[in-house]
Amino acid sequence: MRIALDAMGGDFAPGINVAGAIEAMRNDPSLEIQLVGRRDLLESQLAEAKDVPPGLTVVHAQDFIGMEEKPMEALRKKADCSITVCWKLLASKETDAIVSAGHTGGVVAAGLRTRLFLKGVKRPGIAVILPTISGQTVLMDVGANPGARPEHLHQYAAMGAIFSQTVLGVAEPRVGLMNIGSEEGKGTELVLETHELLMKQPCPGKYIGNVEGRGVYLGEADVIVCEGFVGNVVLKVSEGMASMMMKVTAGEVLKSLDAERDKAGAAFKRLQSRFEYNETGGAPLLGVDGICMICHGSSDARAIRNALKTTKKLHEAKVNDRITEVVGSWG
Repeated sequence: MRIALDAMGGDFAPGINVAGAIEAMRNDPSLEIQLVGRRDLLESQLAEAKDVPPGLTVVHAQDFIGMEEKPMEALRKKADCSITVCWKLLASKETDAIVSAGHTGGVVAAGLRTRLFLKGVKRPGIAVILPTISGQTVLMDVGANPGARPEHLHQYAAMGAIFSQTVLGVAEPRVGLMNIGSEEGKGTELVLETHELLMKQPCPGKYIGNVEGRGVYLGEADVIVCEGFVGNVVLKVSEGMASMMMKVTAGEVLKSLDAERDKAGAAFKRLQSRFEYNETGGAPLLGVDGICMICHGSSDARAIRNALKTTKKLHEAKVNDRITEVVGSWG
């Protein structure tokens, strides 16, 4: 499998991207990774590395989009930026997937400009896996489409359910619609119209109606659908809350332990791994013709390695074939 890695994306680029790519290829020699970015910088990084896998190549891109830049403006000014080159490689079938820890808005905007959508898909969305008290749930969309329409959310329900089935192994995902109350008839016009669509044309899995915010982590649904603005707020609040709770809880518990400190520390590391974005590496932008994995801006080499691993898992699960089969038939 060929993956184009935006080597200039992320807070600690390009070093962590090069290191993550090398680690991923050492663990899985079948991977072919194209490092996209400034050739001089990347070749300098590779010259310092040891035992660089033979399938690791460099594709030159002169510019990159900084985290502080406005996506559309930057894309217009920087036609040869790394994320645009990645999308061009995907569009020309010179790669099977792209992975980036760069500006999320830039990644999505560059993808939308290509119009590289699967048959029937109106607007791609970002699906993130969140831990729950009973397992995992897929939240979609978390930032790709803040101005969603009912038909977009309807398709997100289908794509999220297919992702849950094929990647997470949930045979019949419970699909819920994020709302301010569980009662039917509540919510904005967007939510009410989406509910009607889901009742008329069910998606894969089982539609269970409205789910309140607290139901996300209580495991009330396997897939929860919302517009990108709401989803992004939920995601960012969750990241902050998880970090705060882990630090406060670990500190208080370890203060009261002496002989069992090492065992307790190991237990907290295992618990922390359930909530860290580094474990899965990133979130897929579902609905594009190919695979696009979006990573956290503060990703380290381990996160990049795991994102590349997760990308291959999506490829092997043939998620896009299933999305096309379902959404493409809706007309």
